[in-house]
Amino acid sequence: MEDNGHVAYRSYIDALLDQLKTRTDQGVLRYQKSNVTGDALRRAIFRYARTLEALGIGRDSLVAQFASNCPDALAIRYAANLLGAGTMFLPALADADRRTVLLERIQPTLLVVFEPTAQLVPDAVNTRVVYVGTGPESARLDKLAQAQSDLPMHSRATADDLAVIVSSGGTTGVPKGSHRSFAAYSIMVGEEDSRGRRQLVNGPLAYFSQVLVDRTLIGGGTIVLERCYDPAQTLATIEAERITDMFLVEPQLFEIMDHPDFHRRDLSSLRSLAHIGGSSPAILRRRAIARLGPVLTHMYGASEAGLVSMLPAANYGTAPELLVSAGRVRPGVDVRFRLANGTLARTGQHGKIEVRSRAVAQGYYNQEVESAQNFQDDWCLTGDIGFLDEGGNLHVLGRATDVAEVDGRAIGPTPIEEVLCELSDVRYAAAFAANADASEHGWIAAVEPWDGKRVGVAHCVRALEATFGVFIGNAVRICVVDRLPLTEQGKVDRAAIASLGLTPCNAHFRELAE
Repeated sequence: MEDNGHVAYRSYIDALLDQLKTRTDQGVLRYQKSNVTGDALRRAIFRYARTLEALGIGRDSLVAQFASNCPDALAIRYAANLLGAGTMFLPALADADRRTVLLERIQPTLLVVFEPTAQLVPDAVNTRVVYVGTGPESARLDKLAQAQSDLPMHSRATADDLAVIVSSGGTTGVPKGSHRSFAAYSIMVGEEDSRGRRQLVNGPLAYFSQVLVDRTLIGGGTIVLERCYDPAQTLATIEAERITDMFLVEPQLFEIMDHPDFHRRDLSSLRSLAHIGGSSPAILRRRAIARLGPVLTHMYGASEAGLVSMLPAANYGTAPELLVSAGRVRPGVDVRFRLANGTLARTGQHGKIEVRSRAVAQGYYNQEVESAQNFQDDWCLTGDIGFLDEGGNLHVLGRATDVAEVDGRAIGPTPIEEVLCELSDVRYAAAFAANADASEHGWIAAVEPWDGKRVGVAHCVRALEATFGVFIGNAVRICVVDRLPLTEQGKVDRAAIASLGLTPCNAHFRELAE
């Protein structure tokens, strides 16, 4: 829809409600082996909207949820947006102090918790708390909603109102929340045709999963909603629910393809398995192709920057040399690279990745200093290092803190992981900066052996020395673990690995890097 040459604003919530209305008797959500029809979800949204309105929620309000993956969590978020209020799915951080800091920063008008998440509420929370499936009757949002009318309501959101705050991964501290207006978020989720799609969503709604849910429902597809990720359950669900599309972070992808149940499950319905991250060793991607076939799509993006580049399934089979890249930059996305001296890089030169597109967030919520540092003149400064090759493919070397310049060569985690994963006894490896700065202290590499195998630290060091030389080999501290610890988002848990008491890396490494 155009208006004087510009895309006219239409809230995503209007598009969603219109789609639900056309699918009155069709299942749009599949949850715990039961269907939620378009009519049922639509009516739930209107009931929750009137309940929230009675609690004083409207434009300029912010409704946050410690949400479990369930239909009520989605209906409540849509209801708040219908009223013009902003929403945020809060990450289920294990550290109570970090949850407290995050809530104090976000300052929601209302906090919604569910029976499985009630324990996440800090003791000294200063926000009004309401409950779903638990709590006192007077504060049971689901009970209060049962008494409300389910007649249709008109959206009250305006284009510039706060719509959504999306959490960052928070792997190195308290997560930041990037925010978007209704106009920006509505563009981000779009109105693509998703008919016939059965999208599995088993990741926390605080991250990219909420975008997948919205895109699928608006496009006429069906969401199969699982409470959490589990490798065996994921494989069973693909088979039982005839999943066509799914999304995993890379450690989860490699976990399910190596799972004992993999070969006994019928995965023939799967047509797209998207995995996201900066990069991953090509040897692991080749293993994934061999096991899963031509269904893999690699994406690079961030909560702040949106989706930046994509390596589609077609390239996995026809252009294996591209497995070291993050694919082509998407249409409508501008990418540039900033050198250490502040100038812009030429093609082939690596630098800090900066992104501009309509999907870029409008800043970090209630973090003016961090917003000024990371969002400048419509560009999002991702903090990652990368470059474009002559074919226009984006290569992501890693976070700036994870990349060190040694003898004119930029070395990041991926080549270290590649060497380690090529060892016959290693199932998976993850490397990152020691003491938060690879240029100062080198790297930590966590190595997970195959079941029944043992990995020798000396063997790993010799392999690294053979590829990179003695100095780099000595700059990597090897940590052998039974299973790589993951965050609730599914990423490698850096803090858990770093807490294993590893000694500092070779002091001579800093001199070499300089």
